[in-house]
Amino acid sequence: MIVVDAHEDIAYNALCYGRDYRRSALEIRRLETDPALIKLRGSATVGLPDAMLGRVAVVFGTLFVAPFNPKEADMPWSNYAYRTPAEANKMAMAQLDYYNRLADSTDKVRLIKTAADLDAVLETWAEGKEIGEHQHGLVVLMENADPILEPKQFEEWYEYGVRIVGPAWTGTRYSGGTGQPGPLTALGYELLDVMSSFKAVLDLSHMAEEACLQALDRYDGVIIASHSNPRQFRNTDRHLTDVMIRQLAERDGVMGIVLYNRFLSDRWESGDPKSKVPLSVVIEAMDYVCQLTGSSAHVGIGSDFDGGFGTESIPEGLDTVTDLLKIGDALQIKGYAPADVEAILGGNMLRKLRQALPSG
Repeated sequence: MIVVDAHEDIAYNALCYGRDYRRSALEIRRLETDPALIKLRGSATVGLPDAMLGRVAVVFGTLFVAPFNPKEADMPWSNYAYRTPAEANKMAMAQLDYYNRLADSTDKVRLIKTAADLDAVLETWAEGKEIGEHQHGLVVLMENADPILEPKQFEEWYEYGVRIVGPAWTGTRYSGGTGQPGPLTALGYELLDVMSSFKAVLDLSHMAEEACLQALDRYDGVIIASHSNPRQFRNTDRHLTDVMIRQLAERDGVMGIVLYNRFLSDRWESGDPKSKVPLSVVIEAMDYVCQLTGSSAHVGIGSDFDGGFGTESIPEGLDTVTDLLKIGDALQIKGYAPADVEAILGGNMLRKLRQALPSG
C-alpha cells in the first residue's frame, strides 16, 4: 500500500525558508532555532526521508506564489509575494528550477511528466522491491495561475513539466478565489480551453464557488480539488459545499482532504492544543465525502503539510508525512475494505493522473 499526497509546498519552503527537502523534518526542526520563525511557520512536517519511510510514493509539489497584500505582513508567505504577473512568473520559474535541481541531485526523486515516468516510480514500490530501490515521484502543480503570463503561454509551462493548474488562490486574473468571490474571467475561460488542449489537470481548490461551478460545467478534462475539505467541517469559502462535492464526483473528480486543524474544525484556533482535533476527524471528513457521493472513489489526501502551519496545527496522532499511513489504519478500523483504503490513500489520485498524463 502506498500514499499519494496531492499537495505540498516543497519548493516554496525551500526558497522562502531554506528548508532542504532532502533533510528529514526532524533535522529541519533541529536547524530552525529562531522562535519567531517557528511561530510564523510552525515546526516542519515534511522531508524526503519521512516521505520514503511513510511510503509516500507520489507527491504533487506546488509552484506557489502569493499576491502582495500590505495587510498580510505577518503571514508566512508575506516575504515571498508578487506585485505583477512578471514577478509571479519569475518566482514560479525559480521554484520549478528547484524541483529540477532536486531531481538531479538524488536518484530518489523523479519528476513525473508522463505515464511512463509514473509507471517507473510505481514499479520501484512493487512487492518484493527493497527499500533502497524506492523512488519518490513528484508531479508539478501550479497553485495560482498568475505566473502564466497569458493563456497561450501555458504551452511553455506544460513543456517544462507542469501537469496540474489551480487558477486561483485569492482572486487572480483568471478566477475568483478564497476571500475574493467571483466568476471565471474571460482570461480564465481562455486558460481552461488551452489547458484542455494539453489534457492538463484542473485543480478547483481555492476557486470561488461561482468560478468553481463554471469550471465544472466548462472544463472537459480531468478535474481534482487537490486540497479542500467539506464545508460541513469548516464553514468558509475556502472549502467545498455539498453541491460542489457532488458535481465534482459527477465528473469523476477527487478531492484531497487537508490535514490542517483550522480547516477541519470551526472551533479550533491557532494556538489551541492539537489534541482538540483527533485523527478521527480526518476519517469523519473522508467518510462524509464517501457517504455524500456514494463511493470511496472521490476522496484522497492533500495534506498541505508545511503550507503555512506546522506539526503543532495538525491532528493529534500525526507528526510528519511518515504518519499518513495511519489514515489507512484508521479507515480499516472504521470498517473500510482494503480496496477502498488503497483507493483513498493513493489509488484515486493515481487514477486521475493516468487519465491525464501523456504516454511518454
